[in-house]
Amino acid sequence: MDDDPFVAKGLTRLLRARSLHTKTYGSAQEFLAALPGGVPDCLILDLQMPEMGGLELLQHLTRHAIQIPTIVITAHGDFGVRERCESAGAFAFLLKPVQDTSLFAAIDAASKIARDDSHRP
Repeated sequence: MDDDPFVAKGLTRLLRARSLHTKTYGSAQEFLAALPGGVPDCLILDLQMPEMGGLELLQHLTRHAIQIPTIVITAHGDFGVRERCESAGAFAFLLKPVQDTSLFAAIDAASKIARDDSHRP
């Protein structure tokens, strides 16, 4: 999720070019409403979103024991922000402009965790 439709579209194209299945959401509320249909292997979100920001979404997921390896992307990457995201359960924290190799490495690691978790009793 990204509040900038051009960034969201660019990320979607990049991920689909690598044959990754993607679904985009216009807001955190839209994403939360879709959760009953299935939890994704990985969530990529921006911190700056209208209504409910990325950090608030992470905290909401944690409070409701919804575990999704989450990659946070942001243009605002001071240490305090990074620390708050990691405390809220972020799997990875990447600064914009996101490097393709860093993003793919984070997605691969997050997806592996999701696959491993799905095989646990």
